[in-house]
Amino acid sequence: MAKVVVGGTFECLHDGHKELIRKAFELAGNNGIVDIGLTSNEMANKRPRHVPDYATRKKNLLEYINEISAGQEYTILKLNEPFGKTLEKNYDYIIVSPETHPVALKINQLRNEKKMKEIKIFRVDFVLADDKIPISSTRIVHGEIDIHGHLK
Repeated sequence: MAKVVVGGTFECLHDGHKELIRKAFELAGNNGIVDIGLTSNEMANKRPRHVPDYATRKKNLLEYINEISAGQEYTILKLNEPFGKTLEKNYDYIIVSPETHPVALKINQLRNEKKMKEIKIFRVDFVLADDKIPISSTRIVHGEIDIHGHLK
């Protein structure tokens, strides 16, 4: 039974985010557990732009999970700091993007210092937009692309 963790703000639940979440459920398998860290409003609002509130982001996340999870066990955890439960709970895998890979390395460094087992890092490549540039919430908010990476 694999225990998998993934986290993010999931500001605009775009195809890149969906790939991270899909991979988490795939690695967990039918008997595994997925913990999804969702940044709190306090953390999200440290960004230079307005981010939809926690309830809205959680609702969008739940809708997507219900499409893909096939009844698999999962928990959405509110993140009030970058590491969530990764310094307390044991996980088999942490799912990251190239952007968040350094955070996973830091988590394992801190886990080593606490004499905890390292979490296997599974890095999911960026999902590219039609212009071959990664899909990002910033690009979506700026009106360059839609959530699927199609140019506007």
